[in-house]
Amino acid sequence: ASETELISGGSDKQLILWKWKDTLVKSIPLKGHTEAVFAVDAVCQSDEPDLNVLIASAASDSTVRIWSWHGSEAKCTEILQFGNGFVLDVCLSFLPGSDVPILACGGDDCKISLFIQQNGQFQKTLILPGHEDWIRGVEWAVCGEDLFLASCAKDCLIRIWKICRKLKQLPKTEDDSIKLKENIFTVKDADTSYAVSLESVLAGHENWVYAVHWQPPFSKDGSMQQPMRILSASMDKTVIIWEPDKESGVWLEQASVRVGEVGGNTLGFFDCQFSPDGSMIIAHAFHGALHLWKQDTVNKKEWTPEVVISGHFNSVEDVKWDPEGEFVISVGFDQTTRLFAPWKRKEETEVTWHEIARPQVHGYDLRCLAMIGRFEFVSGADEKVLRVFRAPKNFIENFSNITGIPLEKLCSRSSDLPEGATVPALGLSNKAVFEGDMAVQPDEDEESFNTISNQYPEIYFQPLILTEPPPEDHLLQNTLWPEIQKLYGHGYEIFCVACNNSSTLIASACKASKKEHAAIILWSTASWKKLQSLSFHNLTVTQLAFSPDDSFLLAVSRDRNWSLWRKQDSSESAPVFTCCAYTDKNTAVHSRIIWSCDWTPDSKYFITGSRDKKVIIWGQCDLQVISEGNELDSIKPCSTVLDAGDAVTAVGISRVLTPDGRYIVAVGLENGKITLYTWKQSGKEAALTDWTTGVEIDNSQSHALAVKRLCWRHHAGRAGHNDESSSKWLQLASCGADHCVKIFNVNRFAL
Repeated sequence: ASETELISGGSDKQLILWKWKDTLVKSIPLKGHTEAVFAVDAVCQSDEPDLNVLIASAASDSTVRIWSWHGSEAKCTEILQFGNGFVLDVCLSFLPGSDVPILACGGDDCKISLFIQQNGQFQKTLILPGHEDWIRGVEWAVCGEDLFLASCAKDCLIRIWKICRKLKQLPKTEDDSIKLKENIFTVKDADTSYAVSLESVLAGHENWVYAVHWQPPFSKDGSMQQPMRILSASMDKTVIIWEPDKESGVWLEQASVRVGEVGGNTLGFFDCQFSPDGSMIIAHAFHGALHLWKQDTVNKKEWTPEVVISGHFNSVEDVKWDPEGEFVISVGFDQTTRLFAPWKRKEETEVTWHEIARPQVHGYDLRCLAMIGRFEFVSGADEKVLRVFRAPKNFIENFSNITGIPLEKLCSRSSDLPEGATVPALGLSNKAVFEGDMAVQPDEDEESFNTISNQYPEIYFQPLILTEPPPEDHLLQNTLWPEIQKLYGHGYEIFCVACNNSSTLIASACKASKKEHAAIILWSTASWKKLQSLSFHNLTVTQLAFSPDDSFLLAVSRDRNWSLWRKQDSSESAPVFTCCAYTDKNTAVHSRIIWSCDWTPDSKYFITGSRDKKVIIWGQCDLQVISEGNELDSIKPCSTVLDAGDAVTAVGISRVLTPDGRYIVAVGLENGKITLYTWKQSGKEAALTDWTTGVEIDNSQSHALAVKRLCWRHHAGRAGHNDESSSKWLQLASCGADHCVKIFNVNRFAL
């Protein structure tokens, strides 16, 4: 039957039973464990007249709980205590030729405990010793009359056990033939004896084996067939498929899908699964990434990496569109900078978004970034340095192939660019790799000396020609961008950075608890020199924004105030900014930290959003021309205070207006919700009617945790689409603490 029920266990100490009806619906939470649940399994005992499911769950409270799920109710029927030991995996099945449930528990005592249900209670029947370290995985498979158990452990080995029915003993005859030792147990209810023996020990992994799974059974001629194939995942960065040899019956490594020896800070695999028909395998790695391989239809021993979804595995702190609106780039606390773009397939009209490069894999949590032109960005992390990156030739060529944008449009002089980048063994900086630098791969005929220096090459980068999004191992080592500059000047960890629209100036600020550290530093993108230090705020500046016409710089801060800086055209080449307006204790409207700010496209108004749930639009409200000097008094709230309902963590104003000339404002909240409002000043006095009630993006599409940044695409239309209705659509990129980057299509005629 089609599987429509799913059981999950989590660090929230509960199990959840889910039902699949077009989408996943949470039906019953099971509470009882007092610590995180890290293994669950279930078997269906009967589905007539309604479903009867037996569930086992193991948690770090040293217990295994047995649950019964019948119809619409589920309850805990039994608790198996394990003293002060932990059970790391559980698996349920039925004894061969009966409906007696058997439970296998693998634990940190290096033994597998087998429990058999008798008189409605699970009794410990047998202990299978053999492993020499913690057991990480156990899984049953029914094959004809026999039951097989695969187990894996941190001793790098996989063991396969066999349970079969034992016929009545014949009188022993003395013979010298070698026999495997059998453990025999009897089930009283069924009055049947069973023999347990060790079938095989598989040695092939060089590090802890974290998971072992059988290929799922398939239906053939009305009965279920169990393929004798096992998949294992290990910390040695390999996933191996095992099968018994057709002639000898000895289990062998049938196909080893080995991920390339990846440079950088990676560990191996945590888990793996076969697809239902066994033609694909998926594994997930320590860094939250999925790896997918597909079996070649002709050469069955050949497995090739496939395109798979990917993304950040920790809070995403900042996201920006490139100036042309063709891709988004994001940074996060998983210490990576990732670039997502639409993949345009040749024949299909559908456009899907994928991660196509990872320009920066860092050693510090990344906090902020700003685009300095089309293929150049600056990023700030929990360190005192700003780092500037520029795209290499290999990326621009592959970007053109994947997005379908002609290469001539993207780059005029790609010949002087480096091919790619690599990180030196003990370094943090991406070093440019030019065509002459790449290591020549030795011919297979030549004998290569296996020295340490050969095993760990200085340059991991290998240029690849891509026509589809790259797989994970390629993203990790071949899509870095060279670092072209470091900017030193801040005393503490960088917190925010912005670049002006003409790409000539960068403004940055760092964490601060004193006025001297809270200064904003301006840098020139031509000379990379420090131009000016703007001191005003007393605490961390949380966001910076240049006005679209580049004549103002706005800063908002943890000290609950904002400051506005006007560009003075000085006689020297570099512009000088002076403070022309600010709020202080007497004029402040916000009563908590101001998290975010943005400008309207005409540079007349700016918006601030704060933890006090208030959103305010500021500007020179009486629209007469004002003389240069008294700007300080003229900038006031032009809108009524908009109550957003929860702490505001991000605001963004679209560069494109609604058809009736209203500004489109996106507001992101601490609870993950995103709401769209429109605003237009109607008269001299601020009126509540200037705001239209928001369009709330529904819960299934908004973030699960705080929204960190909102960024509108500067042009109307959708990236990757050359559609006629382009003026109707706007695109909004958002990122959040729930590890997600989201891109929304907004119909501006419907607001």
